[in-house]
Amino acid sequence: MKPKHKDVPPIARNRRAGHDYFIEKRIVAGLKLEGWEVKSLRAGKAELVDCYVKILHDEAYIIGARIDPLITAGTHDFHDPQRTRKLLLSRKEISDIRESVEVKGYTCLALDLHWDRHLVKCTLGIAKGKKNHDKREADKVRDMDREARAASKTERMA
Repeated sequence: MKPKHKDVPPIARNRRAGHDYFIEKRIVAGLKLEGWEVKSLRAGKAELVDCYVKILHDEAYIIGARIDPLITAGTHDFHDPQRTRKLLLSRKEISDIRESVEVKGYTCLALDLHWDRHLVKCTLGIAKGKKNHDKREADKVRDMDREARAASKTERMA
């Protein structure tokens, strides 16, 4: 059996999530996809900007994720790039998400899409929104870290 590769880059990443939210908890979920969507994901044609998770009738759905069809996709079917896709989660995970969103006021959003062997998985984040002053504070900390790394690098070079 082949060893699992942990350094596989994600198919798509929601870069705004870390900037706009405090990520409290991460959950890995499967996705119910059609064949043309898997082919498009292999070609890297996915975006997770402004997508979120909604619980409807005890099932979780990802809304706003965009998977563009390939040019070679058939024309006899309509391929909706932003269709609502079902997430494959256990009942306990769905109830945890529902409790966090409805009772505690958190947001559930997609953080990235990645391969787990031959399956596409979605990492979900239970998150709390950042205020503007929190974002400015995070920017200051990031800038100070960058300057400290640059200073230590110049000291090593000298």
